[in-house]
Amino acid sequence: MNSEEKIAKKALDSVIKKSRVHLYKPIQIAEILHRDRVIGDVDLANIETYRIQSKQWRDVICEVLVGRISTSSARFQDNLFEENAIPPTILKTLGAINKSKGGIVEAYIYRRFASKISQMSDALDYCLEATNESFKLQIFLDLFWNEPGLRRSIDKIYEIVVYSLFSALVETMQITVEISLNPDAMDLLKEFEEFTEKVIQLSSERPSIKIPAKIFRVGVTNAADRGLDMWANFGLAIQIKHLSLTEELAENIVSSVTADRIVIVCKDSERALIVSLLTQIGWKSKIQSIITESDLISWYDKALTGKFSNIVGKKVLDNLVEQISTEFPGTDNPHIQNLLSNRGYVTLEDDDWVRPT
Repeated sequence: MNSEEKIAKKALDSVIKKSRVHLYKPIQIAEILHRDRVIGDVDLANIETYRIQSKQWRDVICEVLVGRISTSSARFQDNLFEENAIPPTILKTLGAINKSKGGIVEAYIYRRFASKISQMSDALDYCLEATNESFKLQIFLDLFWNEPGLRRSIDKIYEIVVYSLFSALVETMQITVEISLNPDAMDLLKEFEEFTEKVIQLSSERPSIKIPAKIFRVGVTNAADRGLDMWANFGLAIQIKHLSLTEELAENIVSSVTADRIVIVCKDSERALIVSLLTQIGWKSKIQSIITESDLISWYDKALTGKFSNIVGKKVLDNLVEQISTEFPGTDNPHIQNLLSNRGYVTLEDDDWVRPT
């Protein structure tokens, strides 16, 4: 491998390292190279022959492999081709290697993808095999903190951990939310009764209702998103912040979440900084509370081995399994091995491209 090829491989490894488990950007590169090698209808030196189209090629594969597609902004996705990532000059070098060695760069990317998914499966297996007594939240989180291939997805794991506990507790306590009409507004309700029935489920005959309290995850978001992570039908917004919070990120959190009550979940070491920053920018009043990792560990211990573990514990673990499987559906997807086999990737051998640098 010459110096130019080493630079190209280092650039690719950097993109892979920065990617989350789903590897959307590396897979996009793999599909550009596959198209160049098999069909030959792209000019790797001309970004306009693949910049937009390659997103569709990637999405077709990702829909099969992980059951979803990238929802990142167009700008965030196009960052892939900037000089600090995989610009056309680097892509040309990768394409030349890929063609000369029968798709070795494609194979390398998909092998790395399969490896990350396998690591995620270990985390899922830990939850599946755990009992109330054996599950330890710190051990589970360390599976991601201590594994470079999974660390980029730690924010999603924090979301899952928080949701699994909060949702189980709200459901087990059978908390309800009451929606009722101010009696003085009855004439207004009658004027817009079609609206209130269809949207709020209130009517002149039923001026109040009770519904189960629930917490919802917003869903899959991209690495550039800084908005809402979870919300509750009782007016609460929850933001997970496991990384260092800067003033800019603090502003993004509060300005992007249109809720009067926000709960922030963060590492213990970040709590003081978060309070200080929110106070500085005058937004502390919008924060209902700050929950730390040690709070979560304590609450998990109570839920799984405490006085009411028989009615709460299993629900928490079931939520963990369900949410991991939903967030990372590739963990039990046979299509990964099918792709490696059908494209001939499993038979390709090249020491320089088998081992990451």
